[in-house]
Amino acid sequence: MAPSAVDPEEHSVSTAEDKAVTTLRKTLTSESSPLAARFRALFSLKHLASQHPPTESTFPAIQAIAAAFGSPSALLKHELAYCLGQSGNDEAVPYLKKVIEDRGEDSMCRHEAAEALGALGHKDSLGLLRERRDDPTEEEVVRETCDIAVGRIEWEQTQLGKKEVLKKSDFASIDPAPPLAQTFTQQSIPELQKTLLDTKLPLFQRYRAMFALRDLSSPPDLPTAVPAIEALASGFADPSALFRHEIAFVFGQLSHPASIPSLTEVLSDQKEASMVRHEAAEALGSLGDEEGVEDTLRKFLNDPEQVVRESIVVALDMAEFERTGEMEYATVPAAA
Repeated sequence: MAPSAVDPEEHSVSTAEDKAVTTLRKTLTSESSPLAARFRALFSLKHLASQHPPTESTFPAIQAIAAAFGSPSALLKHELAYCLGQSGNDEAVPYLKKVIEDRGEDSMCRHEAAEALGALGHKDSLGLLRERRDDPTEEEVVRETCDIAVGRIEWEQTQLGKKEVLKKSDFASIDPAPPLAQTFTQQSIPELQKTLLDTKLPLFQRYRAMFALRDLSSPPDLPTAVPAIEALASGFADPSALFRHEIAFVFGQLSHPASIPSLTEVLSDQKEASMVRHEAAEALGSLGDEEGVEDTLRKFLNDPEQVVRESIVVALDMAEFERTGEMEYATVPAAA
């Protein structure tokens, strides 16, 4: 049953519901809990929220994630929106719409909420997404994200989109755009790079080239991996902060050592947008078992930008996870 309102505080988890969700929700919503612990709780809740078919924990987990939107941390809230979009469950829609509609909310969170509606393929959200896409007073990063989200939802609704043959991805994520369709003549990396960098093309199409290049970079021993990563890194010169941040996100998914120099350069650039630097930090965290990465991250623990400082904390925790070889970046209580 869908929530009757969009205020997360109205949906508490009853004592009859899953104890694991209650425990995780308490950690996630506690401002006194370490940020790394809250992120691990979040990814545990994401796992529970993404169950198909739903379990008795699925809807309480979605509500628990949404309950943390009251946090002052833009970094955490943007990650909440991402996880709700990845849940594949329309129960998350009212919470995401509320974030987008709140112009007082951080643009990084609102962008992620728009992207999440696209990931959910929620066609009834097209009106809101088009409205924000076409509003000249709207934040650029929100307008651009709404444009891509509209492109994804419309693509999913078309016969062409339904018929396209896509390369099977190594990644379980629901991406902002699908990779370019496979054709009888496979596009070369230079051709994909040309599409990636062509600012005259719609962002949705350029994102498709981006994810096609990502898929040519995995597994890491593919002969196309390093050339594709180098092509992706050229996207860091793009004028769109949203575009640059997505390049860094893709590098975080790939966790390929060849991306370390460009990620380090982005993180070190104090003039770069904080949403891009934050993504570069977390991408480096996924490479935490590589020599010198942790030392690089520690240099930014006192960065002037809060979202960067917080990202470094999370990245160092991710680096610890990579180094110790834990099975899951999560904290799932025994009752889960």
